[in-house]
Amino acid sequence: MALKFTRLTRPAIRNLNSGQRINEHGISAERLNSGDLRYCINIMVDGQRIHRVVGRESEGVTREQAERTIEALRTKAREGRFDLPSGRKVHRTFQNAASEYLTQIEHHPMHGRNIGPKRRHLLERLAPYFKGQRLDQLTDFSISQYVKQRRENGAATATTNRELSSLSHFLNRAVEWKWIRADQKPKIPKGEEARKKIVVLTDDDKRALMQAALADQDPLTWMFTAIAMGTGMRHSEILRVRWEDIDHVNRRIYIGKAKAGQREQPIPASLAALLGKEHKQLGEPNAWLFPTSRKGAKHEHRQQMSEQFRRAVERAMLDPGKVTPHVMRHTAITGLIKEGVDLPTVQRISGHKTLAMVLRYTHLSDDHVDQSVAKMDAAFSAAIAPELHKPLMP
Repeated sequence: MALKFTRLTRPAIRNLNSGQRINEHGISAERLNSGDLRYCINIMVDGQRIHRVVGRESEGVTREQAERTIEALRTKAREGRFDLPSGRKVHRTFQNAASEYLTQIEHHPMHGRNIGPKRRHLLERLAPYFKGQRLDQLTDFSISQYVKQRRENGAATATTNRELSSLSHFLNRAVEWKWIRADQKPKIPKGEEARKKIVVLTDDDKRALMQAALADQDPLTWMFTAIAMGTGMRHSEILRVRWEDIDHVNRRIYIGKAKAGQREQPIPASLAALLGKEHKQLGEPNAWLFPTSRKGAKHEHRQQMSEQFRRAVERAMLDPGKVTPHVMRHTAITGLIKEGVDLPTVQRISGHKTLAMVLRYTHLSDDHVDQSVAKMDAAFSAAIAPELHKPLMP
């Protein structure tokens, strides 16, 4: 349907004096000091303001061309809505999607982990940068420009990488929830950052820590420490274990939710015996190993044991600034490496996504490296025939 103009008519346009302007239907005609006439458009399309100069009368531009420009923009917007998710009239902007994402994951048992940093990264850094950009139009280039800006502003590589991790989780959920297609998710390369020294406990440290955990006022501190020390499981994985997930006969713990997917965690015989004894003393329940004690809590199992573990660390005369629950994982994996366990097996036990992540632990023990080189030396020495050492005949 053609637009009907009551103000922006041809006679009115011709009668414009220098500096005067007429606006109607998003089109404005302005008489310039040079006497030329300039046409502009100022409209909203799919929630975005478009303010653009169409051209001048001296260039052959007329009101009809301004009308066609508006129609072309709206047609393009309609075409862009063909692949909209069901039930939506416009595409999600980055800001709107980020807000919706944070609301959805806030109480999610797995996606809601580290909600504080994710919220801070999105609301304080990412959303102010990408603003109203459509979520399905993020590109590799736009991500690289964000990284470039953060570096120019003095952000450390590690800091930027944490922000990119939050962005990656956000976009993965957007694909999972069908906000965008998988092929619309841009690549998110992270910068190389210096590796921090991995802290590993000695045998004496482990004995002292276990005794301290047994003496803690929380009756579950010893069991958390024992499982962490004996399996190398992650903090959150331990807290999600139910008694029914433990196979005492085959010495396995079934882990339903982990970074690398479901797996069966092998456990040492001594730990299996301890857990089996505890299970019988409790009446063989099918419940959480670490149930929530607070009434009205959002979760049925505990979400952290950091405070209890810190008390045990201090009681064992260790440094709580260095010895955290994750140090138990480092210690267990390093122990496997020292014992000469092959890396694919270590990966299966530790639950790492890639073998490259396991390789970080191979440099921790110089003794292990020296023993390996000694084996090479023994094989090399045996291969040298005594005749090689005889002097040459003249």
